[in-house]
Amino acid sequence: MREIVLEPGFSKHPEGSCLARFGDTHVLCNATVEERVPPFIRNTGAGWVTAEYGMLPRSTHERTDREAARGRQSGRTLEIQRLIGRSLRAVVDMKTLGERQIRLDCDVIQADGGTRTAAITGAWVALRIAIDSLLQRQVIASDPLIGSVAAVSCGVVDGAAVLDLDYVEDSGADADANFVLTGSGGIVEIQGTAENEPFTRGEFDALFDLARDGIAALTRHQMAAIGRG
Repeated sequence: MREIVLEPGFSKHPEGSCLARFGDTHVLCNATVEERVPPFIRNTGAGWVTAEYGMLPRSTHERTDREAARGRQSGRTLEIQRLIGRSLRAVVDMKTLGERQIRLDCDVIQADGGTRTAAITGAWVALRIAIDSLLQRQVIASDPLIGSVAAVSCGVVDGAAVLDLDYVEDSGADADANFVLTGSGGIVEIQGTAENEPFTRGEFDALFDLARDGIAALTRHQMAAIGRG
């Protein structure tokens, strides 16, 4: 894997924050606690966790317009932020959270492949910090986080299985996949694509084995970031 740095408390104002660095990919994850929920779960006693994702104009080699200036979000942006939200909700007991929402804003400062995986990994740290704040202030009585979640990319590059692809590796991969797993090894989501010819079950198994090792390492980084390593 590339060098991994998870810097908690990066932002001053949010209830939780983490700057996630996967090599030259840097994603700022901020958690905001809101004492309200979306209309579809109002008066149910349950909470909600959601995410927004965006890339700053010069996070890539060439400047891209802000999506707010275009007047709409791209399909890629919507797909990624929904993935982040699903990944985090997989490890939260919404009833224990109570009727409040935690919103994760994941902003890509610098992109070099794997922005969604860095966002998920860093967002969990920000979420953990925000929930710890609720517990310390006795806003909630018990911990709604039932585990950790992290994500990593893998791909087949020049016939070999590679972990945590950077942009060059990703753009030249014969197949690539994003693995979202819990710290205990449970599968939350797997996204896999063959870029040219279909890849084999054996190649997939090799990627999955790499991903499990990668997630184990990322989980250790997460625990260290929250002082529980």
